[in-house]
Amino acid sequence: MYILIFTALTILFSLGHILLKKTPKPQMPLIILMYLLVFMAGFSSFYAGLGHLFRSDYVAHYIGWPAGNLFQWEIAYANFALGLLGVLCFWFRDRFMLATSLAYTVFLFGAAHTHLYDIFARGNYAPGNAGIVLYADILIPIIIISLLILNKISTKKYTKE
Repeated sequence: MYILIFTALTILFSLGHILLKKTPKPQMPLIILMYLLVFMAGFSSFYAGLGHLFRSDYVAHYIGWPAGNLFQWEIAYANFALGLLGVLCFWFRDRFMLATSLAYTVFLFGAAHTHLYDIFARGNYAPGNAGIVLYADILIPIIIISLLILNKISTKKYTKE
C-alpha cells in the first residue's frame, strides 16, 4: 500500500511542479525523475527501512520469509542509505541523480531477482514477495532508465536549438 501512496505523491508533485512553474518540455523528464527519486528512492526507502528494522517479524511474514533473521537489519540500513540519497536529489541534480538512479535501479532489480527466485524455487506467493512489491521492483527501474534516456535526448535537442 505504501508504494501506491508514494507513487501518487510522485505524480502529484511532478505535475504540480511542471504546471505551477511552467516547466519547459526539455526539463520535464528531469523534474519527474527528481520527484520519483525523492519519493520512491527517498521516502519509500526510509519507510521500508523502518519496517525492516522495527517490525522485522511482521515484514518477514509479509514477504513469506522466516522471522528472526538479523539480515533484515542490513536491508534496513541499505534502505536508509538509498532513502538519504533519494531525498538529497531534491537539492543535488545531474550526476548525483544519475548515481542515485543507478544505485536504486541495481537494488530494485536485485530485489526483483530475489523475489522471482523465491517464487520459482519455493513457491512463495506471499503478498510481499509476489504482489505489488515485485511489480514495483521491475517497473520503477524501467521508468528511471526511461527518464534518464529521455532527459539525455531532450537536453541534447534543447542545447542544439
